Amino acid sequence: MITFLWPLAFLLLPLPFVLRYFLKPADKGLGGALKVPFFASLSRDLGSRADRITTSWWKLAAASLVWLLMVTAVARPAYVGPEVPLPVEGRDIMMAIDLSGSMAEQDFAVGGKPTTRLGVVKDAADAFIERRKGDRVGLVLFSNRAYLQAPLTFDRQAVRDLLDQAEVGLTGQKTAIGDAIAVSLKRLKDRPAEGRVLVLLTDGANNEGKMDPIQAAELAAKLGIRIYTIGVGAGPMAVNTPMGRQMVNPSADLDEGTLRKIAELTGGEYFRATDVNGLAQVYRSIDKLEPIGADPVHVRPEVALYFWPAGLALLLTALAALFATVPALITQRPVHKEA
Repeated sequence: MITFLWPLAFLLLPLPFVLRYFLKPADKGLGGALKVPFFASLSRDLGSRADRITTSWWKLAAASLVWLLMVTAVARPAYVGPEVPLPVEGRDIMMAIDLSGSMAEQDFAVGGKPTTRLGVVKDAADAFIERRKGDRVGLVLFSNRAYLQAPLTFDRQAVRDLLDQAEVGLTGQKTAIGDAIAVSLKRLKDRPAEGRVLVLLTDGANNEGKMDPIQAAELAAKLGIRIYTIGVGAGPMAVNTPMGRQMVNPSADLDEGTLRKIAELTGGEYFRATDVNGLAQVYRSIDKLEPIGADPVHVRPEVALYFWPAGLALLLTALAALFATVPALITQRPVHKEA
């Protein structure tokens, strides 16, 4: 709909009539008058008194319309669109997901069917990201090296799509936990101090990369960035082998000590996820520790329209001046008589 941002400006509409009523008429003396050499000729061309009355009414109507348009422009007309939700800025959450070769291990089950660790992680992380309304979410993927897959953004759907496209071993088979923390810190360090969080998920130990995980955690602590670490992998289980039924530990390579230390240094927490339900519960626990931002604020976009009446007033003024001067100028053109 169209509305006026300064509707009180319409109180100016009767101003010309008020001034005309209270102010004295202008002095018609010759003291400040301009001498027009062709005034007599101009007077003859103006025609009869009736023509002059018609001309004066035309000028009054044009002046009134110009004044109305100018006041309308001052009242600031604007088109107000429908309500649009504007996210309230909450936390800045980077998610670092391990893509090393061990993430292809099928020690989780969904619906009774074996599922890779990465497949379960994708599902749980996707639900976590979808719930973070009002928060900026970013994504770092790592194996032999760490790289930024999605910068911090309100577009949670884009982050979910990028996570869904991730594949095991995309950048190698090893695990660079320290580098993953360092890349995440680079994106978080310039954000507001409150609400900067890193959620790091891995199923192994740091065996690649240039940055030591503990040193990276100490840097995060200095920056005031909390790190929540998640260790993924099934617990000890009995499996059939050529030597008979034996107990094996699929998560033997998981460095829980380092993950706990990282969380302690930064004021976060360490979580252990041994099955699908456990991983989902981990993300729900993080939701409680880092509450989701407030509901979005709804705003109505405004498009200014004041330049339309202002431009029309300028055009009418120019046309009125043109129509008032052109006839007089035409009558003054020299007439060449034939000899």
